[in-house]
Amino acid sequence: MKKVNLQQNGVFWLVAVTGILLDQASKWWAVTVLQPQFEIQLWPGVFHLTYVENFGAAWSLFENSGGFLRWISLVVTVALMAMGLFSHLSRWEQWGYGFVLAGAAGNGIDRFAQGYVVDLFNFTLISFPVFNVADVAINIGVGCLVVASVLRARAPEPESKTDPSESARPALRDHNDAPPS
Repeated sequence: MKKVNLQQNGVFWLVAVTGILLDQASKWWAVTVLQPQFEIQLWPGVFHLTYVENFGAAWSLFENSGGFLRWISLVVTVALMAMGLFSHLSRWEQWGYGFVLAGAAGNGIDRFAQGYVVDLFNFTLISFPVFNVADVAINIGVGCLVVASVLRARAPEPESKTDPSESARPALRDHNDAPPS
């Protein structure tokens, strides 16, 4: 079994825990302050804080799913925690998977605690679905993972190990590479 090293993926854990705390704090605020008045128009017609109880996923997909989304959240959360414990992640992967864990766990906490997710950010200008910090974290995480994939694809392949006696020999020159005489 692999040895657990929490420091190895420290950024992953920091991002995940911070994201979960921010998500839950914003939802607590929405329930205690925003729910009684339902909506605060920060920029009328553009951006409002709107209290919504979402029983589905993004765009209220799977709204009548019978609670299977809570189990999906749990499986994703446990899998990402295992990845953070046992995998060596690049810096971009730590950011990406940390944000995705924050989002999955943040919305999962809501689904298990009350059976729905609290959403509050409402861009009314473009009729976008109301969302929360966990949703933002998941999207940032996916963006970071795209960057990690691009960087990995562009990284030079590691040089193969050669016989040390070969590296001591001068490189053979092509006749076109000869210095002018």
